Amino acid sequence: MGEADESKPVYQRIADDLRQQIDEGTLPVGARIPSRSELKRAYEASDQTVDRAVRVLKSGGYAEGQFGRGVFVTDRAPVGTLLRSTGAVDSPFAASIACMGKETGSAVVWEATSTTSQAPEKIAVRLGIEPDDPVMCTQYEYLADRRPVQLATSWEPLEITEGTDVMCPERGPYARRGVRGRLAAIGIRVVRAVELVGARPATGPEAETLGCSPGQCVTAVERTHYDEDGRAVETSDIVVRADRWRLEYGITFAG
Repeated sequence: MGEADESKPVYQRIADDLRQQIDEGTLPVGARIPSRSELKRAYEASDQTVDRAVRVLKSGGYAEGQFGRGVFVTDRAPVGTLLRSTGAVDSPFAASIACMGKETGSAVVWEATSTTSQAPEKIAVRLGIEPDDPVMCTQYEYLADRRPVQLATSWEPLEITEGTDVMCPERGPYARRGVRGRLAAIGIRVVRAVELVGARPATGPEAETLGCSPGQCVTAVERTHYDEDGRAVETSDIVVRADRWRLEYGITFAG
């Protein structure tokens, strides 16, 4: 570590040095990060200091721990693009996959679990209902080549769907037809969706499922469907790893 680094905390200087080794290829993808004892000797630092430096690498997506083996350099190159589409199934985040600029044809499949619950306050605001009003909550895990690529949680007001054939999004005669297709079966015409795209740190459960570190940056999308009367009929939170996937939106101009 050079003199220019002296103003930084020791853990940050260690993390910066290791990051530079990774960026320059001295520590290539798949290489083991030096152990705690090796780092202590190399940088003349305490256990707590080197542990904190390694946590910085993990939170930045540079490394990940493998139980019983150590900490290893991760591949930070984007895997590809999730292509957004409104012409296909949209429950609740339709996508196909493109890698290296070419559509691969890899199918995005999903697993889902639905339970009745009460609307959290922020979800109630998005749906225009009262907090604690009953909703159908569906948690999705999307997979490509059997690996999780995105997570989603969807909420639908039970005052709209309760007692109908579309109450459970993934069960019944209209399962897996998307929000528009399902609600059309009970006479509700969904005419638009609004998506708010942002970024935030991954939670512990999200990180475990998506294969990243807690606190690592994820892309978060809030999506809400509206009927022709302007009523919100479904809202969902979608999460993908920001370092591995980009989102591509096709925009068609009318006239």
